[in-house]
Amino acid sequence: MGERTTLASAAVCAGIGLHTGARVRMALKPAPSGSGIVFFRNDVDIDSARIPARHDLVTSTELGTTVTNAAGASVSTVEHLMAALAGLGVDDLVVELDGPEIPAMDGSSRPFVDLILRAGLKTHPAARRAIQVLKPVTIELDGRRAAFLPSLKPAIDVEIDFADSAIGRQSYAFEVSREAFVDAVAPARTFGFRRDVDAMMKAGLARGGSMDNAVVVEDDGGVANPEGLRFADEFVRHKALDALGDLYLAGGPLLALYRAERPGHGLNNAAVRALMADAEAWRMVSLAEIEVEPGRAARS
Repeated sequence: MGERTTLASAAVCAGIGLHTGARVRMALKPAPSGSGIVFFRNDVDIDSARIPARHDLVTSTELGTTVTNAAGASVSTVEHLMAALAGLGVDDLVVELDGPEIPAMDGSSRPFVDLILRAGLKTHPAARRAIQVLKPVTIELDGRRAAFLPSLKPAIDVEIDFADSAIGRQSYAFEVSREAFVDAVAPARTFGFRRDVDAMMKAGLARGGSMDNAVVVEDDGGVANPEGLRFADEFVRHKALDALGDLYLAGGPLLALYRAERPGHGLNNAAVRALMADAEAWRMVSLAEIEVEPGRAARS
């Protein structure tokens, strides 16, 4: 995966927004090398339609990650699609939408993975660039903690702790590769608690939420979904999925171990902002350069 990658052909899907409940059509289209991931709202004025997928454009992390451009146009709940792009190594893409939210699909990244793989991947004759973390960067936010540690490969290590018996304390760590993501992380669905879901719906939120696109935990600690869980630790795997998607808003793969305790979208974005604000903590490198360095060290 040393070259920049886009889609071989366009891919289209449609669904409802998890929070808006509105139907939205999404088209993923190949993009030129170096253009990055860009959202394009074709339901707004052309001058405000373009919204780059960037960490510094994140304006809300409540119930999902929202990016907003200078004109005020936004796209919400971007994290599951961004995780799919990160896990499959897609660097350049135009994401066209006729609404303000990414379709929820089944609440995981798996439908997006399937969509992308059916379209196929195509490489550009240009080196893929990554953000190499050079020193530890640690932040604390509302009693939660996250850190980036130097690593030659992207990796995520997260831990959650809920009083609900269906979840409890869980941890999950994985080295980011296409195989590990597709098989073990992408299928993990978002989740919510019955008490919170009922309250949000009364407040006009989570209008598209259902057991078709989320795992619902009952107040007695059971899982409401008739099919049960996809993994015994599906909850923490989804937190790892969310983290991967949020971190990809840095603008490329992060050569780092991201370790987080009780992570959420706010913590993930704050960690990326802290990292990128420290010019001595990172550098841009080509992945080909990183792949060569260990071998050179072994021969010296």
